[in-house]
Amino acid sequence: MQGPLLGRLSARGCCSYNTLKAWLPILSWLPRYKLKWLQMDLLAGLTVGLTTVPQVLAYAEVAGLPVQVNRSWVFCGFNFHLDLTLSSWAVFNHQVPHRAVLLSLLCGVIQALMALLRLGFLLDFISFPVIKGFTCAAAITIGFGQVKNILGLQSIPHEFVLEVYYTFYKIPEARIGDVVLGLLCLALLVMLSFMKTSLGSDNAPTCARVARKLVWTVATMRNSLVVVAASLVAFSWNAYGHPVFTVTGETSQGLPPFRPPPTSDTTANGTLSFLCFVQGFGGGLAVIPFMGLLESIAIAKAFASQNDYRIDANQELLAIGVTNIMGSFVSAYPVTGSFGRTAVNSQTGVCTPAGGIITSVIVLLSLAFLMPAFYYIPKASLAAVIICAVAPMVDYRVVTKMWRIRKLDLLPFVVTFLMSFWQVQYGIVGGVAVSGALLLYNLARPQIKVSDHGVLVMELGSGLSFPATEYLSHIIHTQALQAAPPRSVVLDCHHVSIVDYSVINELRDLLKQFKLREVQLVFSRLQPSVLEVLLAADLQGFRYTDSVEAALQMES
Repeated sequence: MQGPLLGRLSARGCCSYNTLKAWLPILSWLPRYKLKWLQMDLLAGLTVGLTTVPQVLAYAEVAGLPVQVNRSWVFCGFNFHLDLTLSSWAVFNHQVPHRAVLLSLLCGVIQALMALLRLGFLLDFISFPVIKGFTCAAAITIGFGQVKNILGLQSIPHEFVLEVYYTFYKIPEARIGDVVLGLLCLALLVMLSFMKTSLGSDNAPTCARVARKLVWTVATMRNSLVVVAASLVAFSWNAYGHPVFTVTGETSQGLPPFRPPPTSDTTANGTLSFLCFVQGFGGGLAVIPFMGLLESIAIAKAFASQNDYRIDANQELLAIGVTNIMGSFVSAYPVTGSFGRTAVNSQTGVCTPAGGIITSVIVLLSLAFLMPAFYYIPKASLAAVIICAVAPMVDYRVVTKMWRIRKLDLLPFVVTFLMSFWQVQYGIVGGVAVSGALLLYNLARPQIKVSDHGVLVMELGSGLSFPATEYLSHIIHTQALQAAPPRSVVLDCHHVSIVDYSVINELRDLLKQFKLREVQLVFSRLQPSVLEVLLAADLQGFRYTDSVEAALQMES
């Protein structure tokens, strides 16, 4: 009777409303939604939407894919993160379209399975120095990547080093109209941002409060207002026959059809099966989903830290996985976090994930009906918005803080920062690898404080895991067993919370060595769980005390 009852309780717990809310956060924030948040969410959604449509269209050209394949990701834009917005991953440059769509499905399935298996803890290994190195490098690369649009330059490579070189090389080709408009937009955005932060208190006469509210509204809407105003200026000049600005231009409108992703392909050499498709991806099928997640989580953590809230890695895994799965049915290819758009979203003051829903609605309506309205959006105005959004993310002060607190943390920061200029994904992977190496080094080389009380007392400064046993054995041999004469040792283990089979074997060997030399190895201050394991191991010659003082009295 007890078994079926527990089974029913377990099944009921898995299907409970609280469990559903954990997987679908919209059920948590939507019932608590306040009207005062709607204003900021509308502003953020509108601004990101105006920024997104031209960029999405441009990404299709970058990746060598049809426009509809690239822009259909917005069907899945209802993500669960406050600031994070998604975009197509530019790492899939020049993929065959239907293979990119199938890859989206496979990535989504892998990511969703990782969420269901609660493997989000793996993403906890993205340390603070890695996040800071990534955000600083991403802000610089994205910000500088917009300089070509401020200058009105064409045919600039996307690799950062080449981008820097050709941007300076082609400065003589800069378009005066784009330069003037871009600089004016930048100046206006900086001025409005400064005005918003410089507003006084509400304790003022009615007229002053009204003026303050007006300034606050205009300053908060600055991104949208600048883009709309710049579009009107570009339209006016074009209407009079003077196209002096580089605009988004004409694009086809319409929504992609909803259909299952392709699982086979017909080529000149015959039909490729689903298995051949998967084999064609090779090891990338294991790497690509995880690298996309690393980038998304790094962006999410960066803005969560800045805006004082926390994220759930498993929840983010599920959101991105479902987005990729759904996107494959509308001919989309894999998505990851967009640093630039997330920065715009955060800076505009988004309050809830409803901002992402508004962005999605705007982009969907634009694709279906409003594409001609985006024709006259100047690229220089969009570039100004993105530059102002990412510039505050360059936190140079963090370098001095890490230097002052712990210099070794600069190593993963520098590795992430430098490698991110090559590829953002490689920068994050490199930083995580260095952080992991430092973590493993600390596990393998714990601090051991040695003091002489006639008997050597060795205090382990941290836990004792199997990588550290060889180091501990080396210290004991050099300072006690190989001394003339050999010396007894009291091992203070109050920091040790767990021991494994490898540790037990090494301790067994050490006890034999002490017995051969007719000296003692005494354990003190063992935690109950550790003592239970050591007693169960039945170590010959094992002795322990409740305190170091008792161990010293035993040896005196």
